[in-house]
Amino acid sequence: MPPIRLLAFDLDGTLVDSVPDIARAVDLMARELGLPPPGIGQVRIWVGDGVRRLVKRALTGEHDAEPPEELYRRGMEAFRRHYREHLADATRLYPFALEVLNGLRSAGTQLACITNKSAEFTEPLLQTLGLRGYFGVVLSGDSLKRRKPDPLPLLHAAHTLRVAPTQGCMVGDSVNDMRAARAAGFQAVAVTYGYGNAAELATTAPDARLDSLAALPAWLAGQPAGLAGRAASR
Repeated sequence: MPPIRLLAFDLDGTLVDSVPDIARAVDLMARELGLPPPGIGQVRIWVGDGVRRLVKRALTGEHDAEPPEELYRRGMEAFRRHYREHLADATRLYPFALEVLNGLRSAGTQLACITNKSAEFTEPLLQTLGLRGYFGVVLSGDSLKRRKPDPLPLLHAAHTLRVAPTQGCMVGDSVNDMRAARAAGFQAVAVTYGYGNAAELATTAPDARLDSLAALPAWLAGQPAGLAGRAASR
């Protein structure tokens, strides 16, 4: 198995807990439209497939239903406005996120952030939290023609950073992350503390399941060549 030279991280539910701010924006949107606010518990279940699907779920109360076009237009406008105003009020990095990113960067590992979040929110959030400089590539849900679980974003990142897909690893909390990794030829590491359903994650048979980002360096060190070997091979 080739050594891992590229680590691609999901954002929401993997590096940061952003649901408090997302849920606040959803609740404010709902109240503005005269709908019952779903609350943070329900929003945690709904996130992961991009803002468009999240808004549709909040407007219909169903996972895959389609709201009337005018209601959806008003909902999107309201959500985007409220979320921009409260993008990082309560959003926090998960424990050990900075330590792990610093260690990987010091080891010479290429880093990418690949999220289904819209670019209008991804870039400002990364800048606000001081994360943008860690990543050679940042891809949002609307950066390319297709998003996770399609492999295109992962393959694009690997190509841009001149790393073979077989030397890539996707770290994420959702089935979308794991399926994208498998389809791209990446290794797949699932984190269990995020927003993904644990039973669904297990069905994707990831290469590792970690309860904390703190365990990632040790897992990486156990792969062929280890972190030191990877840094030396660059």
